[in-house]
Amino acid sequence: MSKRRVVVTGLGVVSSIGGEIDEFASGLFEGRNGIGAITSFDSTELPVHIAGEVKEFDPEKWVSPKEARHLDRFVQFALAASQQALDRSGLDLSREDLRRVGCVWASGIGGLQEIERTHRLALEKGPRRIGPYFIPKLMINAGAGQIAIRFGLKGANFAVASACASGNHALGLAFRAIQYGDADLMFCGGSEATVTLLGIGGFCALKALSERNDDPLTASRPFNVDRDGFVVGEGAGALVFEEYEHAKRRGAKVFAEVKGFGMTDDGYHISAPIPEGTAAADAMLLALADGKCPPEEVDYINAHGTSTPLNDVMETRAIKSAFGDHARALAVSSTKSQIGHLLGASGAVEAVVLALSVDRQAAPPTINSLNPDPECDLDYVPNQARELRLRNALSNSFGFGGHNASILFGRLD
Repeated sequence: MSKRRVVVTGLGVVSSIGGEIDEFASGLFEGRNGIGAITSFDSTELPVHIAGEVKEFDPEKWVSPKEARHLDRFVQFALAASQQALDRSGLDLSREDLRRVGCVWASGIGGLQEIERTHRLALEKGPRRIGPYFIPKLMINAGAGQIAIRFGLKGANFAVASACASGNHALGLAFRAIQYGDADLMFCGGSEATVTLLGIGGFCALKALSERNDDPLTASRPFNVDRDGFVVGEGAGALVFEEYEHAKRRGAKVFAEVKGFGMTDDGYHISAPIPEGTAAADAMLLALADGKCPPEEVDYINAHGTSTPLNDVMETRAIKSAFGDHARALAVSSTKSQIGHLLGASGAVEAVVLALSVDRQAAPPTINSLNPDPECDLDYVPNQARELRLRNALSNSFGFGGHNASILFGRLD
């Protein structure tokens, strides 16, 4: 059986540089910065007071007031992004066989805000005050389930949780569902809302976050020698994947073709990568092999690029290992410099970036490129976006647990 072709026909985003896709796209290529002081809780007793918050999100633009009360913030983000993706796709779901339409949705942590809120309530007023929506709001599959309910989807529907690789895993599994004939259309992506006391506090305890509180705009500085950790972001990214002939018949706009997917694991450490990046390199090579794409035909990589001491050197080494001499010709950038690290949703938002980059034939910048690390010596598209001939592009995501996932997009032939 030959594998079917898959294309991207819908995009949606909620982020700190734009609550909708058009605002996000303009902010992305302009190098806008969405990192600032935390406003959603009192961070006084923590060493970190900055994040990539979504500060003007109104859930009632996307769901009724009653629905909003029954949804954790990460699910509100999921519904907002997926509705945008549907609207942008031009699909009329009433004309589709909804048994052939599914959803794979990612989150690394799920309903952390609901867990904190209900725990405080139970301690203060007793366990009888735990509400009936507590479990349905916090569970990681709430995003996938609520998207299916919103659109009446009857096809494959499930959640993925693999830390910061979750978003890319969701995309890869949705891609394969269409490739192998299990679906014609898939909503896929991820959402995260962990700018909370426990979320920020937990990463502080790991010593994983930047403490550059006095200069939040330059706190996330991937591939710089003085980087001191990542900045937590929040939001969602959603894509509509569609079987190519189905999209062609209805005259859909195609942002990019989904060409390949690869995944591996380090099998090494729960929170640190293999220093040489061997398993990460293998994930990239598997994506290229899946897409039958020679390394020299890749022009851009959206890097995992967390701004942590270990990741950025490892990823640079992995790219060199996978691409050899061609690594020097690649444009590589980290959009986490603009919006922070969205954890389980990062791969999803960065896949939206990848699709926009292929469509616009431009690479977004790595902002805050101030003091290059000699060990990170590739072309990281410093500070300004760049127009370029972009045939194929990769997006990398690596997560605690050693999870590595790479997805390959390209121009539609």
